[in-house]
Amino acid sequence: MGLGHVRRNLALAYALNNQLPGLTGRAVTGVLITGTSLAPAFRAPEGWDWLLLPGIKKNPEGYGPRNLDVPMQELIALRSRLLQAALDGLHPDLVIVDRHATGVHGELAPALRHARSAGRVRVVLGLREVLDSPDAAFSEWALMGGPRVVKALFDAIWVYGDPAVHDPVEAGEIPFALRNLIHYTGYLASGRPAGSGTSCMPGPYVMTTVGGGSDGHALASIAAAAAVPAGLGHLIVAGPQMPAEELSDLQRHAGPGVRVVPSVDDTVFHIRHAAAVIAMGGYNTVCEIMSTDIPALIVPRNQCRAEQRIRAASLAAAGYLDQQDIGTLTPDFLAGWLATRLGTKVDRRRAVLDGLIRVPQLAAELMRPMFQADEAETAAVAKDGASRVAV
Repeated sequence: MGLGHVRRNLALAYALNNQLPGLTGRAVTGVLITGTSLAPAFRAPEGWDWLLLPGIKKNPEGYGPRNLDVPMQELIALRSRLLQAALDGLHPDLVIVDRHATGVHGELAPALRHARSAGRVRVVLGLREVLDSPDAAFSEWALMGGPRVVKALFDAIWVYGDPAVHDPVEAGEIPFALRNLIHYTGYLASGRPAGSGTSCMPGPYVMTTVGGGSDGHALASIAAAAAVPAGLGHLIVAGPQMPAEELSDLQRHAGPGVRVVPSVDDTVFHIRHAAAVIAMGGYNTVCEIMSTDIPALIVPRNQCRAEQRIRAASLAAAGYLDQQDIGTLTPDFLAGWLATRLGTKVDRRRAVLDGLIRVPQLAAELMRPMFQADEAETAAVAKDGASRVAV
């Protein structure tokens, strides 16, 4: 549902597109499957396309249809049929599933089972380095069938992080029974796809970013009220999912030198050129920060999942950034933090940040036996030479 999933898998698509041909000798084509209506606004790599599923949203009872006026079970059935049709039509060599192994209410499981029974395919579960509190994560694993189902559906698990910073197996977020499937890739940080490479700020600035923005108004409003040292502007990226009335409120109360925008063309560029960054603790934002030496203060989400709090605490303990709870954050605190940290650099070179290089290597290793079998069986027959990927 969130843009974090879209941005993470778009980064993977670009990495696979750029590196797999050199590793396998085959071109790459693929499809990015999402239920997020904003996703097709992002430019996909050459040879890739989007498949947009009817959306879902969170509600007090769990999940429900985002727009369609149908019972949830009918929406799940529709999404499941669309997923199976996509895999049947594309005949992918590789399927990468993001975070939720069997989808919402198991909608993805039939498509994966059918793809595995119908022919050759490698299926990978891709996990961010922090899932949730151990109890919440255990409940999710149990609900989807536990390690037995994962072992039946997946050839490997790629964890997009550095176990020296946070190890989700040791923390109890991933069942120990799955340890033999796991490969730690490092953070998907270095080598993120470039955007426009131009700044929307006329001079030096500090930056506040709140991810998609759906729950970022509290942090953005505190940041907007913080005093920034003379000579610096303040760029606040509210996120494309921030409600219109909250965005208008921020823009209405923005003081001199403060610019509030819903999004920027090149987030990495703006982070890299900021004097300091204040942000929530989403995976992609943290990866973009970790690819720089810019000082950063993370103010994690304190509702729903414990993911951002765990991530911020782990990275702060490793010395890669600072953290502060939103409940104790004030404009004065932010002003003091900026005064202390401006002009400093943070050494993050010890962290493993080259996941976007490691993932294509793991993909090539996983698919190589299939390709070798192809060559042995059809050496005299011309073949379509493109590797096919579904993410």
